Amino acid sequence: MTSKEGDLSPHYPNMAAQTDAKKTMPKYIKFLFGGLAGMGATLFVQPLDLVKNRMQLSGEGGGKRQYKTSFHAVSSILRSEGIIGMYTGLSAGLLRQASYTTTRLGIYTILFEKFSKNGQPPNFFMKAGIGMTAGAIGAFVGTPAEISLIRMTADGRLPVAERRNYSSVFNALARITREEGLFTLWRGCGPTVSRAVVVNAAQLASYSQAKQFLLGTGWFRDNILCHFFASMISGLVTTAASMPVDIAKTRIQNMKVVDGKAEYRGALDVLYKVIRQEGLFSLWKGFTPYYFRLGPHTVITFIFLEQMNRLYRKVIMGEEGTGSSL
Repeated sequence: MTSKEGDLSPHYPNMAAQTDAKKTMPKYIKFLFGGLAGMGATLFVQPLDLVKNRMQLSGEGGGKRQYKTSFHAVSSILRSEGIIGMYTGLSAGLLRQASYTTTRLGIYTILFEKFSKNGQPPNFFMKAGIGMTAGAIGAFVGTPAEISLIRMTADGRLPVAERRNYSSVFNALARITREEGLFTLWRGCGPTVSRAVVVNAAQLASYSQAKQFLLGTGWFRDNILCHFFASMISGLVTTAASMPVDIAKTRIQNMKVVDGKAEYRGALDVLYKVIRQEGLFSLWKGFTPYYFRLGPHTVITFIFLEQMNRLYRKVIMGEEGTGSSL
């Protein structure tokens, strides 16, 4: 099956076709496949997530930057922590996908079907609104795993005596709750949700326009190659739009509270201090690993999700000839 030109949702293609089908995939399967697709993609892009977080924390507080470029960060991490160090925080990354992506996909699917009328999908702006809502709810659910991921990936940049040394995401969640209180698991929830809303809005709009442009050139057909390039263009726009919010989220979630005094009062305080101490363009620090994480993660998630959907429809539902529905 191929998606209709008007149905350009980047994360959940061919929803209209699934809605129209006589047999529909159970909602819990859609939840499950969404989470598994995100987790599968994370196995490939986790090192880029680690480099992005390290870059965003480099030079914090006006101090000397630890890393000059993303490539300098990679070489430094490999030299001091080894290849295994590039996968620090993997368990937190997987849990984040299991919570955030699963919830986002499930909520998006439910709302998409609710607002579809007579087999017709919602219009573009409604889809964007649904995506933003699903992203916000998913971000709230995924914040505890997110804060664990930030701290675990940042640990290696600290002096040995200052490291938190979480052994796994579950150890991180337990210790944060015990040492800092339950609500610390949702520290930075505001910018995390804001980032999710910005990402979903930018991603939906830019993916739609990029795909329409590529198809209009006559050089592309509506296939994986077209989706790949549209995703990479979308990733560029989304990265530029969301990075200031992302760096605020990263620093709030990584900050320590000393004698009851926090390093930052909120997201705006982070942005003000970064601009004052490090310069305006530091808001886009770690742009390269962020971009090269976001684009491939989206593409790989598409591939995994569509192949699982195709296999389920063929093996469980008995539908023949169901190729990729990307």
